[in-house]
Amino acid sequence: MTVDAEVGRRALVRLNRVALGRAGRAALLATDRTPLPDAIEPIVQAHRRHHPNADLALLGRAYRTAEESHRGQTRKSGEPFITHPLAVTMILAQLGAGTTTLVASILHDTVEDTEVTLDQVAEEYGPEVAYLVDGVTKLEKVDFGAAAEAETFRKMLVATGDDVRVMVIKLADRLHNMRTIRHMKPVSRIRIAKVTRDVLIPLAERLGIQVLKAELEDIVFATLHPEEYARTRALVTAYEERPDELLQPFAEALTRQLAEAKVAAEVTVRPRHAVSVHRVLLKRTAAAGPDGLPQQLQPADFGRLLVVVEENADCYAVLGELHTCWTPLPGEFKDFVAAPKFNLYQSLHTAVALPGGEVAEVLVRTRRMHRVAETGVVALGDPHQAAEGGEETDPGRPGWLTRLLEWQQETPDPDTFWSALTSDLSDDREITAVTEQGETLHLPAGATCVDAAYLLGEETGHRCLGARVNGRLVALRTPLADGDVVAVLTEESGEPTGPAAEWLEHARTPAARLAIERWLAGHPAVAEAPAPEPVQPPVPPAPPAADRGEPAVTVPGLPRVQARLARCCTPVPPDEVTGYPIRGGTVAVHRTGCPAAEQLRAEGRVPVRPRWVPGARPAEGFRATLRAEALNRPRLLADLTAAMSAEGVGIMAAEVEPPQQLRVRHTYTVELPDAAVLPVLMRAMLRVSGVYDVYRVGVARRNEGDRVAAGVRPSGGIHGRSVAFTGRSGSGAGHGLEG
Repeated sequence: MTVDAEVGRRALVRLNRVALGRAGRAALLATDRTPLPDAIEPIVQAHRRHHPNADLALLGRAYRTAEESHRGQTRKSGEPFITHPLAVTMILAQLGAGTTTLVASILHDTVEDTEVTLDQVAEEYGPEVAYLVDGVTKLEKVDFGAAAEAETFRKMLVATGDDVRVMVIKLADRLHNMRTIRHMKPVSRIRIAKVTRDVLIPLAERLGIQVLKAELEDIVFATLHPEEYARTRALVTAYEERPDELLQPFAEALTRQLAEAKVAAEVTVRPRHAVSVHRVLLKRTAAAGPDGLPQQLQPADFGRLLVVVEENADCYAVLGELHTCWTPLPGEFKDFVAAPKFNLYQSLHTAVALPGGEVAEVLVRTRRMHRVAETGVVALGDPHQAAEGGEETDPGRPGWLTRLLEWQQETPDPDTFWSALTSDLSDDREITAVTEQGETLHLPAGATCVDAAYLLGEETGHRCLGARVNGRLVALRTPLADGDVVAVLTEESGEPTGPAAEWLEHARTPAARLAIERWLAGHPAVAEAPAPEPVQPPVPPAPPAADRGEPAVTVPGLPRVQARLARCCTPVPPDEVTGYPIRGGTVAVHRTGCPAAEQLRAEGRVPVRPRWVPGARPAEGFRATLRAEALNRPRLLADLTAAMSAEGVGIMAAEVEPPQQLRVRHTYTVELPDAAVLPVLMRAMLRVSGVYDVYRVGVARRNEGDRVAAGVRPSGGIHGRSVAFTGRSGSGAGHGLEG
């Protein structure tokens, strides 16, 4: 090539480059798009893996706003402050959060730490981004003093109730701060780690974001217990340096088995993180081995097998192969596919014995289940965008959050709110309840019948008299276990009886405790009154019977014989009766079937057939012995005797048996002004709150005249709400006396 030709070629290349540059600038001007800053390129790449069609122009603008606003600010590590919002946004991009969440994340500290106002954010980036930024902005200590942290969390939780992404951003923010916590003062490190342990980690668990939760747990463990963390990490490191002769060969064998069964699956070994290994270590050392010494960690304790398949049905196909080719351990299988956890988690859990006797745990889930298991609500996408099928996804109001938002409104005091919040979050397990009407209820594990009653409504709780679990009456302190069916028994009419003071000892949920405390504050006599003791009650004086002198019974063929109504079975017209002559020429009149009468027949006494005299009013009146079975509660004796006296009867004797598991029996001998008063009296007794059965004593119940039961009374009494529960067991209180 000649020199002139080479010069011409180079000129052409320069011309082409200039033309391409002009074309590129023209394209940018035509589309009004600005190149993305290099600083956010890693975020862009992570974001595009989850959202390949995302519009990133807003992300670039947000970075420029944040970078300019934070310019000149540094963190305690000495790094430029902008590295913090970038790191938080990177965490969220790796989780798969949407573009709006990433924009809010980059800007999340601008309103709090720079001159940028919330109105400016709303004007530039829209109200949705402004809401997220405001949700994670701390309240000023100048305005709230020592209550600033508690009130900031309250504000955040309320905002999370409308948009769960507020808490997602806060969790990512806390994770990056924990990663750099070594630059804080020791006192601050301890304080921040404890708040993270007590509040943020439980919230991450409830939102299902396991990858954040696991890392936060490890950093908190290292901060609060550095020596134990170091020992655990040493065990993990020693295991990782050895060849895996157990779990990896098992994974390969399972992969071959599934391939032969034509089940498409990906089998991997998932190492446990430090806190998980430490928990296993504590269990091992607490249990003695065959030699009587504490057990040591086994190779299988450092990890579990994860099997990821395509379809739900494939999960059970994998389970079938596992349990066919390896020996499953009884009691280790859990089906969270058919019954997901409260935090959206789904998987099959099982454990099998390997040929050498070691036990390996296996998790089986679909790809979608795996995404949700790792990132929780983040995997469900933007709660304000339509999902497939045109329906909106709403992961932001799970049952625990709705319950928390309700009770926090009743706790204006910051210290009370903080104590209740940490208590409510202290257990990361929940039980799910479904009423017979299809209403879904959520309670923390260990919740009692008291909590169930107040979850059904404050009025239901105040009217609660007892509970029936799996068909049996139980004390209200009774905990609820997996699969329990519980009916909350309430009074239907009149003023509610209200809770007893000891219910506070058995209420697990803040909502129940606050409702009980409000009631007791308004009824100080109830709060101060001790539980009544089962004693022989004082008997109200009987009204004097009128001297009518009319015989109630005649004996055909023996007109001059005096008949006396037996006190053992207290016959009252129109009972079927029989008579037996006794000493003194008197006939004892018994109800048919009375055990005492049967004894007289066995002794050879010849029965006679007495008849009731219509309309007779004997001088001594008619006596009847009635038994009331009830759920024990304060003031039951007073209410029963008042109801009986209101019907004009005289109470001749009364007996209260000691309560048996919430139930109590009251037995009364009454004098009736007229036989027709008896059924009226029994119904009046049954209408007393807590009474579920009233019947006559002294003979087997032969007809409805002898018995008025809860199922046949005309109104009032006990009302049952049946609820099917899934969860763990706890403990409860009776109403008044302990059952």
